[in-house]
Amino acid sequence: MERPEIWISFAPELHVFVAAAQRRGRTAVRTDGASTLGHVVESLGAPLTEVGVLTADGREVRTSHIPADGEEITVLGVPRPQQLPGPARFLLDVHLGTLARRLRLLGVDTAYESLDIGDAALAARSAAEQRVMLSRDRGLLRRRELWAGAYVYSHRPAEQLKDVLSRFAPPLAPWTRCTACNGTLRAASKEDLHEQLHDGTERSYDTFAQCTDCGQAYWRGAHHSRLNDIVEESLQEFGGPPDRVRH
Repeated sequence: MERPEIWISFAPELHVFVAAAQRRGRTAVRTDGASTLGHVVESLGAPLTEVGVLTADGREVRTSHIPADGEEITVLGVPRPQQLPGPARFLLDVHLGTLARRLRLLGVDTAYESLDIGDAALAARSAAEQRVMLSRDRGLLRRRELWAGAYVYSHRPAEQLKDVLSRFAPPLAPWTRCTACNGTLRAASKEDLHEQLHDGTERSYDTFAQCTDCGQAYWRGAHHSRLNDIVEESLQEFGGPPDRVRH
């Protein structure tokens, strides 16, 4: 018996994942007659983390749908902002350290693995802590145990940040998290931080903060202007409450 043939179309934002043949629009694809639509879509290259509405002959279907011969399948990307089953908290793999620091700078709860602990361990942590796994590794994003996941489309940290903020719209609270460990910051005095401050720093600055977890000290140093530009641009484009504790 001849295998069923379906006609499938991918939204333009998903073209980065699929072969050139599927980028030209409506394409014929043979299936085995038993695999789910989700399996078919992933076999063509698109992680389900990036897939929104699926339709078969114009009606919305689930990833568990078994495509029938001749069906017209449309695969759309995820809507923005994307709804999550819980708070927008993130887990980033070893390749996204700069993005992790920028999200923390904006007060977004962001865990980061600085070592390559493997896909299984990352997926398990995503599930255990209910964090969105952010990665450029498509194989990792196909792991079923993930709580939620998202592909990071750009290599450039500035574009990565805008992509994540646009997609998930997390509440922003700049200058409230430690960029080193993700702990929360509290106001601190010179006396509290005396052992961490050089004489010049202690003389030149009056406003300090300290991480409640790792003890890292923060103040408005030479790097502040560059970081403030990131904060102000993000607030202007994506909104958020007034900043509270500043470096």
